[in-house]
Amino acid sequence: MDTTLVDRYIAAWNETDADARTKAVAELWTEDATYTDPLADMAGHAGIAAVIEGAQGMFPGLVFSAGHVFEAHHNIARFTWHLGPAGGEPVAVGFDVVELAADGRIRKVLGFLDKVPTA
Repeated sequence: MDTTLVDRYIAAWNETDADARTKAVAELWTEDATYTDPLADMAGHAGIAAVIEGAQGMFPGLVFSAGHVFEAHHNIARFTWHLGPAGGEPVAVGFDVVELAADGRIRKVLGFLDKVPTA
């Protein structure tokens, strides 16, 4: 497991084309995968794609980027991410813990928010 997983994960969260996003989710997550963070608790490809679409709708024009932390052992990894204007200061920062299936796809995501935008 290496940072390629994080790159593919971030790319899926930034994919604005619905068909391409659906394909990216199917390639990256198992069919029965779950995604849980403080704002969402979803399962399956359609649910995960809907969470991504919802985040894009809440933060139009902002993009996800990889943070500075990446650690992995066994079939588990954790990494930080940022959400903000391209090349700018992030308005949100979090970290996700992922569990991988035997085929290398994501089986479970547990997300945490370290910094959230204030209204």
